[in-house]
Amino acid sequence: MFRLIYTVPVIGWCLRDLQTGGASAFTYFLVNCGLLWVFSAVFFGYPGIIIPALCAVPTMFVLLILLTRGRYEVS
Repeated sequence: MFRLIYTVPVIGWCLRDLQTGGASAFTYFLVNCGLLWVFSAVFFGYPGIIIPALCAVPTMFVLLILLTRGRYEVS
């Protein structure tokens, strides 16, 4: 599955660097994700801000449930 994702030109390169890169690769990945969100707001307007935030809601719910059940530790 990862091999298929890594073949996508820009996203695959970023994800491969995130997995195999150094400590700064994670910071660069987060900065790039933030910039993508800003650029989507510039190009698409208000929906570019709201839709990614709404897509992140289920992820945050699952993370909060896992944290409260003690199955995931933040280090």
